[in-house]
Amino acid sequence: MRTVRTERSRILSELLDRVDELADRAVAAMRAEIPAYDVQDAAFHADVREHVGRHYRIKLAVLLEERTVTFDDVAFTRRASMRRAQAGFALADYINAFRVGQQVFWEAIIEHAGGTYPGHEAALSLASALMRYIDFASTHAANTYVEFQQYAAAEAVRESRDLVEVLLAGELPTRGPQLAAAHAHGLGPDARTPLVVITAVLVGQDTAAAPRPGAEAEWKSASLAVTAAGTGAGGGTDARHAACAAIARTGVNGRRTLSVVRQAEIVAVAALGPGGDPEKLCDRLQEVQESLLAEGIVLAMGISTVVSGMVQIPRAYQEARAVLEFLPEDGGVAALPRISPFEYMALRADDTARHLVDPRITGLLDEDRARGGVLTATIREFASADLNLRAAAERLQIHHNTAQYRLRRIQARTGRNLRHITDLVDLLVAIALQDALPPGTNPGRKRLVSATNEGDGTADVTSHP
Repeated sequence: MRTVRTERSRILSELLDRVDELADRAVAAMRAEIPAYDVQDAAFHADVREHVGRHYRIKLAVLLEERTVTFDDVAFTRRASMRRAQAGFALADYINAFRVGQQVFWEAIIEHAGGTYPGHEAALSLASALMRYIDFASTHAANTYVEFQQYAAAEAVRESRDLVEVLLAGELPTRGPQLAAAHAHGLGPDARTPLVVITAVLVGQDTAAAPRPGAEAEWKSASLAVTAAGTGAGGGTDARHAACAAIARTGVNGRRTLSVVRQAEIVAVAALGPGGDPEKLCDRLQEVQESLLAEGIVLAMGISTVVSGMVQIPRAYQEARAVLEFLPEDGGVAALPRISPFEYMALRADDTARHLVDPRITGLLDEDRARGGVLTATIREFASADLNLRAAAERLQIHHNTAQYRLRRIQARTGRNLRHITDLVDLLVAIALQDALPPGTNPGRKRLVSATNEGDGTADVTSHP
């Protein structure tokens, strides 16, 4: 036993004399195994070397003194953990670097143990104490890393929320952190920067509130329900934050979308950048809405027109909120970049516009819808083909004579000649108004509007047909 203790002291003392060499070996091993460490500069590698060397010295002192490692022993790791987290290293890479350093240390123990039986036994006697040190130190390092990440994330959320409030007020960020947050999301001072605003709310059918006195007409055309999941034990809060995080990942040109939970709604600002395609962004947001739906999160999302510069954000925000009126009660995406002015006017039309449509046209379209919509499709394709009936027939995959017969039938029923622009416009307007799905014409599909109560942080909203 005395021989083993003597050998153990010898091994540890020899390693103590070679700490700097071992630290160099550990850094080289980390660079070979961890790409994120290898690409860093010389200053970073020097910092890692100093940190590893200090770990080795503390570890050797604990082993030589045959005592238990304490928090005071490893307190120095806190700042290193924070530096790695602040630099954006993944926790897996950080812990892997810790593992590589300990592996180099253990290999050095085996090397200095030699081939003798006492040396072999001395190395084995160190294994248990070494594992306790590794477990204690790595747990402390990981906890510090996660703690700093959580703090940094909370600070980032706070700065993002403050930035959004400033932008929605029509102001430009002036404080350092807000400017940094804006820059990180591609929002600069250039008044020509193209961007869109997105607003989203959770929707459902199980909550209700009465309309304000004297606001029946407004309430009839502007209603929304908060999803039933949001009424239980924080379910709505969790769903909103999950949706907010998903929207934040939809940026273009390598930029994340600025996205925050703002009381009962989600507000996001997406900078398109040079050559940014709003259609591509709309496609990504559509994918987000569908993926969240698969997870049981029903989202209604409105997307504004493309505006120039941060000063236009308040107007874009109002557009995004207003366009939610076009969505059914089961949610979806209403994207203004995908809507033509003609379609928008039809969507915004009131009952008076529908009453102005010739009853003969309304009767034909209603009957045609019930029979599959072939006449409506013919009108659309004829207009799309610039009044070229042969081209329209090819698109419809029907004979030219069949298309001609349909035009005559439409004229006989409505009194409109599709070759006359005024008559064709009348028909297209009637179709667009029908597509807008006004209340009462399509049972089971209702219109909704963003109606969060920003005064008290609640979302007491309901839905009506």
